[in-house]
Amino acid sequence: MKKIHHLHPSETRKLIRKGKWDKPTPGLAMGYAQANLVVLPSKYAFDFLLFCQRNPKPCPVLEVLEPGQYRTTFLAPDADIRTDIPLYNIYRKGKLMSVQKNIMEIWRDDFVTFLLGCSFSFEEALIRAKIPVRHLEEERNVPMYITNIPCKPSGIFRGPMVVSMRPLPADKVIHAIKVTSQYASVHGAPIHIGEPSAIGIKDLNKPDFGDPVTIKKGEIPVFWACGVTPQAIVMQAKVDLCITHAPGHMFITDLLNEELAIL
Repeated sequence: MKKIHHLHPSETRKLIRKGKWDKPTPGLAMGYAQANLVVLPSKYAFDFLLFCQRNPKPCPVLEVLEPGQYRTTFLAPDADIRTDIPLYNIYRKGKLMSVQKNIMEIWRDDFVTFLLGCSFSFEEALIRAKIPVRHLEEERNVPMYITNIPCKPSGIFRGPMVVSMRPLPADKVIHAIKVTSQYASVHGAPIHIGEPSAIGIKDLNKPDFGDPVTIKKGEIPVFWACGVTPQAIVMQAKVDLCITHAPGHMFITDLLNEELAIL
């Protein structure tokens, strides 16, 4: 069997569906876009859609499914939202209650699914531009941090933006901005460069989600808006029930990363 990192998205999803891969997905199905997942009861769907519209940097919408629908029509028609993500976080009243390999037993007909753009999509472009992506080099999950940057509220949804961080050599930062600016539908250009404390991050070695990575001498931390933001927002909103991907464990689509670029 081919190494999983070189499998087509449909083959990768099949392994995930069978429970044979429950690790983070950075580096899988290179060339293909990955997506963040948010599943909410329909009574919250409009407010959350409006929240995404008002906060497109952390919450870029790629597809929204009808209530009860668990198959996409655009991103990967043969996929099943209930089984094809390595790990799911189950939140009740703002608390993470469990982490599961599938959500078949708790699926409901009133669930509305949101699939949001993921920064993993522009990492391939960074690599092609010979810009280092440290968490891939170290085979770790990307480090993510809750900031003091407020999102624009919508109904009960309000709270801080989450960012992902990639340390870059000083002479690569401008090039990285140019590369990622082409990917507005997957977070786009960085939202902060340099001093972490300026956006409320106390210690880069202690991310709120994901894994810490090595920051070498002369490198600058660069921060992008992150699709884990809804998880911080949901915890604050204390909705009855919300299902998301576990951070770094994404939905792998059939859409090429280049299809998301502004050329």
